[in-house]
Amino acid sequence: MKKLTAILILTMLTLAACTNDDNTTTEAATAQSHIQLYITENSPPSTGSIFLYGEQHGCARTMDRQLEIWGDYYHNHGMRHLFIENSYFGAQFLNMWMQADDNTILSQLFEDWRGTAAHIPHTLVFFITIKRDFPETIFHGTDIGHQSDTTGQRFLQYLIENDLQDTESYRLTRENIAQYRRFRDEQSHAVRAYYKPQNFIREFDRLGDESIMAIHGNAHVAFGNFMGYPNVPTMATALRERYGDALHTFDMTQYALMQEPIRMETLTIGGTDFEAAYFGNDGARFNNVIGREFWRLENAYEYFQDNELNGNVLPFDNFPMVVEVGQVYVVDVHFEDGTVMRMFYRASGNYWDNRPTTEEFLVE
Repeated sequence: MKKLTAILILTMLTLAACTNDDNTTTEAATAQSHIQLYITENSPPSTGSIFLYGEQHGCARTMDRQLEIWGDYYHNHGMRHLFIENSYFGAQFLNMWMQADDNTILSQLFEDWRGTAAHIPHTLVFFITIKRDFPETIFHGTDIGHQSDTTGQRFLQYLIENDLQDTESYRLTRENIAQYRRFRDEQSHAVRAYYKPQNFIREFDRLGDESIMAIHGNAHVAFGNFMGYPNVPTMATALRERYGDALHTFDMTQYALMQEPIRMETLTIGGTDFEAAYFGNDGARFNNVIGREFWRLENAYEYFQDNELNGNVLPFDNFPMVVEVGQVYVVDVHFEDGTVMRMFYRASGNYWDNRPTTEEFLVE
């Protein structure tokens, strides 16, 4: 069961599977109207601009480029507000750490992120660089309350110990935790897609005419429906509806892509040797997965083009390199218990949820 779960998460088929339950269908049907209701009942839109960057999480090259971009906005355009795909309370802890004399708070947060794409050493480099080079940065967390049982409870305790239960910070922390618990209980990514624009709008509109940079996963920055859920808009779609041309979106996945293989190898598959370009281990961490290794089998498409597909997909943006149509790819998924599962994919030019994708095939 553990391996099956990992495969479903890896291929993102769990997102599509969720659309059939009654709760999710209801959520999908009403998400847009709920966002509009929230917008109508709150303050007028900010007159600032949003520079929204979509990333593949956990890539050091992408984080380095983000630091360069933020440095330009910070020093040359006077920006101070950085919106990140983190919880409200996680961002508040980061703001406290920015004023602290040591890295204790950051170290605690990093430990809380264990098991996520953020738990890589370069994440620490990213934040420490911001504190050193851009010390007036103010973080805003616009995601649901992930790490509610660790970061969330610790922040609530801090507020209670300082007699801050009657503050907006306490209320928003409780709301953020409730958002995550609903997401967890309903097992529906439509719930997350519903709350993220609300959280973003709340944080942005209170800034008046301030312009901001935002960093989120590329799925939230694309336009259209979110991950195959009918009538559930992505965050960027909801923000475009409210802010129009003040929203500027950028796809940063190119910075995560390797242009050349690390080395050439020989892989033996079904008794046949194939030349293979090795692109390394992406270090991805989710559930019980601790990394994925990637190969491209050189000119092997014709050999495997008739192998049966099993219905699983792996979109191009999961790969650490450029994916070429007409090629075959091998992915080894590494689990915490030391086991490895090898999977085979063809790039045939097909799409899943409007995204170019490879399709898994079976090998005897």
